[in-house]
This record gives sequence, C-alpha cells and structure tokens, in this order.
Amino acid sequence: NMKLLLLLGLVAVALCEPTRFEGDKVFRLKPVIDSHVSFIKELASSLKVDFWSPDSAELVTIDIDVDIHVPASHSDMVFIMLDQSGINYEVLIDDLQAAVDGQLDSSTHTRSHDYTKYNNWNTIQDWVISITSANPTLISRTTIGNTYEGRPMHLLKIGKSSGSTKPAIFMDCGIHAREWISHAFCQWFIKEAVSTYGSDPKITSLLDQMDVFVLPVFNVDGYNRMWRKTRSKKSGSSCVGADPNRNFDAGWCTLGASNSPCSDTYCGASVESEIEVKNVANFIRQNRSIIKAYLTIHSYSQLLLFPYSYKYGLAADHSELLSVAEAASQVLGSLYGTKYTSGPGATTIYPASGGSDDWAYDLGVKYAYTFELRDTGYYGFLLPESQIKPTCEETMLAVKYIAAYVQKNLY
Repeated sequence: NMKLLLLLGLVAVALCEPTRFEGDKVFRLKPVIDSHVSFIKELASSLKVDFWSPDSAELVTIDIDVDIHVPASHSDMVFIMLDQSGINYEVLIDDLQAAVDGQLDSSTHTRSHDYTKYNNWNTIQDWVISITSANPTLISRTTIGNTYEGRPMHLLKIGKSSGSTKPAIFMDCGIHAREWISHAFCQWFIKEAVSTYGSDPKITSLLDQMDVFVLPVFNVDGYNRMWRKTRSKKSGSSCVGADPNRNFDAGWCTLGASNSPCSDTYCGASVESEIEVKNVANFIRQNRSIIKAYLTIHSYSQLLLFPYSYKYGLAADHSELLSVAEAASQVLGSLYGTKYTSGPGATTIYPASGGSDDWAYDLGVKYAYTFELRDTGYYGFLLPESQIKPTCEETMLAVKYIAAYVQKNLY
C-alpha cells in the first residue's frame, strides 16, 4: 500500500522540524478539475507537506496555483504521484537549501544592522533602541507586552512630538514569521520616515499631523526561516503554535482556518489565545479613538487586500477602499513595473477567518489593508536580499499614498 509506505517514512520527518533543507523541493501544482483538487488534499493528508500558497490544504480549489514544499525524502515519490495524477506542475525551487543560502548575500553579512539585509531579532532589537535614542523628537518607544516565550514586543511611535494627542496609523510586520521581506519593510519605513522628515513634503506633513505606530516584529518567537505560527504550547498536543492571523475575533475559526493544532492555519484554542495577538488587540482597542488606519504587511503574492476575508459580503466602505487600493497599487507599480492586484480578501485570494485586518475594520478602523509583498512565487518566502531595496522603495510609495489619503480624510 503506497500510503502506508509514505506514512512510515514520515515518522522521522514529523519528530522535529529540520533546519536544513538539502534536496527539498517547492512544486507549483495547477489543479483544473475536481480530481486534481482531491489528489492534492490526499497528498497533503498522507505526506508532511508544507503549504506555501494557499495557506493549507483546505483552501485548495480549481484554478488556484498551489505551491508546496516537499522534503527531499519524499520528492521521488511525489514526482511519481504527480505524473500518475495527470496534474500540470512545475518545480519552482529545485533545492531549497541552495535557495536559502542564496537568499542571504553571505559575502557581506555582518553583525551590524543593515536595511538591505535580513536582520536577526537581536540586531533588530538593538536597532530599535538606538534609532529611538538617536531621534528623540520623532520616535518614542514602548513595549506593548511580552511574547509567549517572554520577549518584548517593541512598538515605535513615529511623529513630530506635540503636546496633544494626534490621530494615528497602526502598522505591523511579521505576523507570519517566515515572511522576512515584511520585517525588512517596517525597518525601511522607519528609516525613511526619520531621514526624510523635513525634506520630503509628504512625510513631513504626515508626521506633523499624525503619528504612525510601527510594530517591526509581531511574531518574535517564531521569527525563523520556515516557521509561520507562534510558539505557544497546548496541553494534549505535541504540535507547537497557532496562526496569529487566524486568532483575531473576526468570524473566528469559521472559513479558511483549522481547529487542528498541527495545521499551519490553526485558529488557536480560543479568540486571542495567543498573547501576541492579545497584546496588539488590547493596544488598538485602547487607542481606537485615534487609530484611523491599520496596515499589516505580509508576503508573498503582490496583493493589496482589504476586508472582508472571513465572509464574502462586501464591506460597507467597499468602493472607497477599492479605489484607494487601486490607486496605491498603481503608484507602487510606477517605480519598477511591479504588478499588484487589489480587492477584498475572500474573493481576491481565498476566505480566511480571524484575520487582523477584518478585526480592525469591524472595530471601526475604516482603512484596514493587508499588503502581500513580492514575489508571485518564484522565490516565495526566500526573496533574495537583492530585492529588499526595490521592494521597500515601491511599497513605501503605496504606504505614503494611503497615509496621505487618510490624512486628507481625517475630519
């Protein structure tokens, strides 16, 4: 029995998450009929398959490209099964470890912080503290709580200090730990904001009138090469973590989320069961009277999404949210020709409940947007460092566009 053979080979793989990926492959499958969809679901249930896109087997449907990471030990078997199934496929990444090594431009890797590199947590933490003390009139730092493993969640408030409370925008990066280009963007945004204040009229006006709260690393414990979820432990399960972007109180654990602790889209034991989610939700609730926009940065897909993801019904502000997203996407593409698609999450990619943008929108934060940065799957989560600068530059244009729009529509 083929399935049994596969399962036996799995025991070793399932025991611990390997940190080396020699010979692992990323396949892109193109399901066009129902039997292809059931084949992929079958494959996922019999093999330890890491879904890159969509987020889990449950979300696979006809005509959506499916990107999966397969361990080296199973790749021969997967090739045979794919050929038998008749599904069209391509190998996006032939050797994942080589891609991992290629992501980092190792010749110039140093301990010091660099905006065009993927910095580790300790480097980012030191940078947060030093950039704050270097810019006392533009940045203040607070900790909104600690993570499950006890690490501080640093939040920076960027804006020209004034005696009174200002309206604000909240932005977070790195809800999903392996989306490294996301963390890189928050750091880039902060650098740009402080270095162009006084010379860039848009940034100057924004920081004079508003504050921008930036959470550079949301999911600190998980910040790791291939991990997605938090690192919380749940009694009765050996699987670790929940998906923080399925843990918010927005249609919680209904569409596009799993109640299995081993799933990558596990919704958590209850709403806000993940301390990181609770810390962010508490901060936004406490400041809801001033927070006018919520931006959350993810990768990959080149999308600019807005509510709803947990249901198919359109948001009350749909037409305005769409026109702002389309204009921002156009501004983003003006620099390097990068193509973005915009629309509500459920219909633009797939339904997903418990997301932070839907939750913020339902709380009353009208301009709630999710960015899915580069690329469209060639590198996936392993976007090379050479693409950090262009990605951040173009994304900056879109974020500045949305911020200027929000600023104009404050009162």
